Amino acid sequence: MSAMDRVLISGISGSGKTTLAVALSTALKLPRFELDALHHGPGWGKRPEFVSDVEAFSAGPRWVTEDQYHGALGDLLWRRADTVIWLDLPRSAIMLRVVRRSIVRAVTRRELWNGNRESFRDWLDAGHPIRWAWSQYERRRDETADRINRHPDLTVVHLRTSGEVRRWRAGITGSRPAP
Repeated sequence: MSAMDRVLISGISGSGKTTLAVALSTALKLPRFELDALHHGPGWGKRPEFVSDVEAFSAGPRWVTEDQYHGALGDLLWRRADTVIWLDLPRSAIMLRVVRRSIVRAVTRRELWNGNRESFRDWLDAGHPIRWAWSQYERRRDETADRINRHPDLTVVHLRTSGEVRRWRAGITGSRPAP
């Protein structure tokens, strides 16, 4: 595999993008940029600096981030990345993860980004990650496959199960995969 200097981690909400980005940042000494933190201002509003912040960090030689916010960014990160890691897990695994994550966030009320916190009341919103992951699962898979076809110069790592993710990550980070 060629060097991974500009890494984009793709997958639907709950696929493990942030977890993998943290691990790769540590193992490969890559600066990590969390798009949710750059995007969400107070009250869940979009920060006006979001696009310019992403343009600035992604012009740099080394980074890892999550693939999202295509409505604002288009294929900017895809054009600048050298590697895409596609976390293409089954819908059942995604839903288990996103529901578990949302329960923990709603119960603990821990701050996510810029004063924002998740509550159970938020689950009624059509854009909530649980509802979004369910309704957009197939569409997001199709869009990712289409982007891969449009960017044939990228190194693509396509991981389809949690076990594949653990084994691949262990090979990069030097950690032992969980059974």
